[in-house]
Amino acid sequence: MNVQIDTWLTTDATPIHEARVLTEGGSLARIVLDGQVYSLRITRAGKLILTK
Repeated sequence: MNVQIDTWLTTDATPIHEARVLTEGGSLARIVLDGQVYSLRITRAGKLILTK
């Protein structure tokens, strides 16, 4: 998937991840941090929600 990112977003070393890639085209992805599982959800309105 090609994603157009404004150059001002990439001027530092912060990684950028496409949410639709993380969810593999769906609306939900699980993210693990230090053994804790979080849910990343894309709403119908196109917003992101991260919950534990």
